[in-house]
Amino acid sequence: MTSTAADRAAALRAQLQHHAHRYYVLDAPEIPDAEYDRLFRELQAIEAEHPELLAPDSPTQRVLGRVLDGLVPVRHAVPMLSIRTETDTTPAGAVAFDARVRRELELPADAPPVDYCAELKFDGLAIGLRYENGVLVLAATRGDGETGEDVTQNVRTIGQIPLRLLGDAPPLVEIRGEAYMRRDDFERLNERQRERGGKTFVNPRNTAAGAIRQLDPKTMADKRLSFYAYGLGETRGWAQPATHSGTLDAIAAFGVPVNAERRVVQGADGLAEFHQRIAGLRDALPFDIDGVVYKVNAIALQKRLGFVTREPRWAVAHKYPAQEQMTRLNGIEIQVGRTGKLTPVAKLEPVFVGGTTVSNATLHNVFELRRKGVRVGDTVIVRRAGDVIPEVVGRVPGPRDGYVSNFRMPRSCPVCGSAVVRERGGIDHRCSGGLFCGAQRKQAILHFAGRRAMDIEGLGDKLVDQLVDGGLIRTLPELYTLGLAKLAALERMAEKSAANLVAALDKSKQTTLARFLYALGIRHVGETTAKDLARHFGGIDRVMDASVEQLLDVNDVGPVVAQSIRTFFEQPHNREVVEQLRAAGIHWPEHDGAVADAAPKPLTGKTLVLTGTLPTLSRDAAKEMIEAAGGKVAGSVSKKTDYVVAGAEAGSKLDKARELGVTVLDEAGLLALLAAAA
Repeated sequence: MTSTAADRAAALRAQLQHHAHRYYVLDAPEIPDAEYDRLFRELQAIEAEHPELLAPDSPTQRVLGRVLDGLVPVRHAVPMLSIRTETDTTPAGAVAFDARVRRELELPADAPPVDYCAELKFDGLAIGLRYENGVLVLAATRGDGETGEDVTQNVRTIGQIPLRLLGDAPPLVEIRGEAYMRRDDFERLNERQRERGGKTFVNPRNTAAGAIRQLDPKTMADKRLSFYAYGLGETRGWAQPATHSGTLDAIAAFGVPVNAERRVVQGADGLAEFHQRIAGLRDALPFDIDGVVYKVNAIALQKRLGFVTREPRWAVAHKYPAQEQMTRLNGIEIQVGRTGKLTPVAKLEPVFVGGTTVSNATLHNVFELRRKGVRVGDTVIVRRAGDVIPEVVGRVPGPRDGYVSNFRMPRSCPVCGSAVVRERGGIDHRCSGGLFCGAQRKQAILHFAGRRAMDIEGLGDKLVDQLVDGGLIRTLPELYTLGLAKLAALERMAEKSAANLVAALDKSKQTTLARFLYALGIRHVGETTAKDLARHFGGIDRVMDASVEQLLDVNDVGPVVAQSIRTFFEQPHNREVVEQLRAAGIHWPEHDGAVADAAPKPLTGKTLVLTGTLPTLSRDAAKEMIEAAGGKVAGSVSKKTDYVVAGAEAGSKLDKARELGVTVLDEAGLLALLAAAA
């Protein structure tokens, strides 16, 4: 290799990166496409002749040919949390957010307005871009916030995302933003599909999300996605600017696109004005948005505000009114959800609303349906609530063509025939055949296999989908008939994985009565109630045969919970499943329950609340230790709380404890309490 080739390759990479930034990010190209293509081909030729010059940040590496075997999980170093949604689409939504921020910051009424950074809420897929020493090394989806999927090869095809940052990049920076599809690119894609006689796509958001998760990057590249950054994840060796707006400016200086429709505004009035201004621009934007986002601008104030239930207190998404259309209601059908809830669904004359063609829309529940006065044959107003879930808002006033009777909820589940019940004072109707109902099958299996239930390691969502969709499992007991041969024959199931699952199933047969009761998925029966039932009755037969009155004698079991348990075990299907599970070998210690719990427990009658992160104990471990000593772990602090156990980053529960004068312990204090009690 000559130094001339290396120098020319470096010069070409720099030129192409410069022109790509001008074209994709600034929308201000300096050279014709033909000249860019000529430079690109010259670099390709040099790299082909000198493979040692090929670098991961080379523009030639944007479109890769290798088809992925599957998307690999990625653990986020800093969780990709979602933000709270303000559904009040009036200016009052902005006022409410500002009031919450001022209250949390304990600002007096005469304090100056808070500075906010107001941005657009893009309708796409959240992506984290990890750059090391300026080079893109990883791109991952949000996933569940803790774990996403590696989509690096696909993200490389997005022209707006630089493979190398501009300027003096830090050793590590993760830039977060939204991959989306412009409306014109979406229309061009569908036009190509129509010309090919292929399937057209429903809306830009779903198309973008599906494209990012394609296993073939070439297929992804055909869909032409775009990207806007809106924040940071993990950083190292870099002094972040003191404000969010300054952070966005720094990200833009790195060459990553940041949308220009953002403002630093003051107080509730500034937020409301921004919300109103963007509403007027919404239809003219080249891409879809479903609201705007407000963030406290000062990073120091963001840290003071912190998080609540894994959502930042310092940010909110402020939605816009959903789009509406009129159409005819052709019929009403019942949909049974994964948790057994029965929902009336409107069968509509197809109508284009909120960016997609809608033929089904939720009517929520029978009471909402009656309140709206909707009947089959009516002309109705359809809205995409939150721009996602279509719903029927109401009927268009006018005479009806003939009489149509009011809709009534069925008494039996349309899927399994079990009794349909509605709790006293509740609005939702539910199928009571949880262990038997086909609509609830996947949810029932996943809950049954959960770590806090039967703890069947390896039995996750995708495998349950395969087992149920393939007809291998129809009821819970059939889990224990799965053999090595059946499992190993499944797609992407290695023999070792199959053997591990068979071993996990066998191990799960030895459990506790409390875990088994919780695993059955009885509505309102959580871990604590399951333990109370096990302690009180000591055996599954006594629980199944208990009357409502007998159930009410159990600690913390009220009328709603008692009736739910009674209704569950009144269904012959559910009792049969329990018997089949016992016949499959599921058992627990002979004296599990009332006999074993007859000995006095030192923390009996004491209520504790856990908050924050303890140094060595997980939340589950601390809870188990407290409950083993007879104590109860509650979710909120009240005057009845005896102790609050606080760890790092303890939140409002610690403040409440101090306000009420409740004793606060750290981990060492908890262990000392347990040791003293023992």
